[in-house]
Amino acid sequence: MPDLKFLANMNISPLTVEELKQKGWDIIRVSEVMDIKTKDIFILQFARKHNRVLITQDLDFSALLALGGYAKPSVINLRVENGSPNSITKRIVEVVSEMENELKKGVIVSVDDVAIRYRSLPIKLE
Repeated sequence: MPDLKFLANMNISPLTVEELKQKGWDIIRVSEVMDIKTKDIFILQFARKHNRVLITQDLDFSALLALGGYAKPSVINLRVENGSPNSITKRIVEVVSEMENELKKGVIVSVDDVAIRYRSLPIKLE
């Protein structure tokens, strides 16, 4: 069980969130704390304010972090072929166990079926 708190975006299945909760993770879904139509920038602000790693399949968050020059929150961006809740849950567990220290510091993690890439925050725009 990671020593981190998480916020799952709306594109992450409630089944995934529930399974991670059952594993003892401190994770909430956006719909539990704000309106489902909340703009991405406010979701990002919530995650930063409450020190939660954002888990999403939406690339907009990476752009918002880069443009804003933010050092937090860390974002896990899932770009996987198999979108089943079981597959997503398994991949999240793998990524977090491998990247926990980096996630504590502030990173954007891009995850596909075979690779994990990350960039430290804040992202310097040239």
